[in-house]
Amino acid sequence: MRTALIKSTGMYVPERVLTNRYFNELLGEDVGSWLEENLTIRQRHWCGEGESTADLCTAVGVEALQRAGLQATDLDMIIIATDTPEYVSPSTAAVVQHRLGAQHAGTFDINTACAGFVTALDVGSKYLIADTRYRYILVIGAYAMSKYLDKTDKKTVTLFADGAAGVILEAGDPRQGGFLTSRLHSEGQYHDWMGIYGGGTHLPITAEVLEAKDHLLKFVHKFPKELNPRVWRQMVLDMCAELQIRPGEVDHYFFTQININSIFETLDPLEVDRSKAHTIMDRYGYTGSACIPMALDDAVKSGKVRRGDLLFLIGSGGGLAFASAAFRY
Repeated sequence: MRTALIKSTGMYVPERVLTNRYFNELLGEDVGSWLEENLTIRQRHWCGEGESTADLCTAVGVEALQRAGLQATDLDMIIIATDTPEYVSPSTAAVVQHRLGAQHAGTFDINTACAGFVTALDVGSKYLIADTRYRYILVIGAYAMSKYLDKTDKKTVTLFADGAAGVILEAGDPRQGGFLTSRLHSEGQYHDWMGIYGGGTHLPITAEVLEAKDHLLKFVHKFPKELNPRVWRQMVLDMCAELQIRPGEVDHYFFTQININSIFETLDPLEVDRSKAHTIMDRYGYTGSACIPMALDDAVKSGKVRRGDLLFLIGSGGGLAFASAAFRY
């Protein structure tokens, strides 16, 4: 019997920091007060002009390897979860493999938007459980959405930010903890409500696409407010039922960090203390597929998460895609 253990974590954010004051000046109105009062966001990090998703991922890989006491050549696979890839093709993971010198690692990317990291965590864990040829897998969630923002759209430009984080999964004995269960869920009827719709085969880049800004992130419709809390709560209940525990017995919850109120609206009906959901949007804004591993890394480094703790990771993103996983850290 094998399972997937979280051996180490790593995180990287660009050096460029933008406070809410920057956007007040950019947009000519006070947007900062609303961001702080409703979303807790005070600042975020954006890539520099020459910085890209592969740069963020490579830095994460270096740190995660150092913290695990491993060499890049020890890695058997690299999985990158992102919807802001280095290229349309080939995969960002291939670039990162080359830069790290991980010549023994297979590579691929996953795109389930902001649910990507938990989806990749699920996939990586099942590789380790199912195939004895794999021992160490690097899983990274990365986001460089600043490259796709319309600087005049206050609905998106103030919210989205850049960063990357991840874990090294190690094959190990289930008695040590590790991967316990997971769920994937999609509601594809919302696929055209938010996204980057230009640049693929549906809308190849043309002058008309550029003029309409279809190559940039767009909110087309407003999502139902109750959607995330409803699905997240059900994922919590389903995993708890399988593990035969109550929601309050989970030590830490890591949710997609797009709206702190959605997190509270998930936990409150379950009678779970809000402090069990570690949040980082006040310092980092919304970092999509990177936000859950960033929150995990932040909690690990601060000593909040300790070995033996039970973790629920629950993500959601455009598509709409949802993913959840339970780990004994």
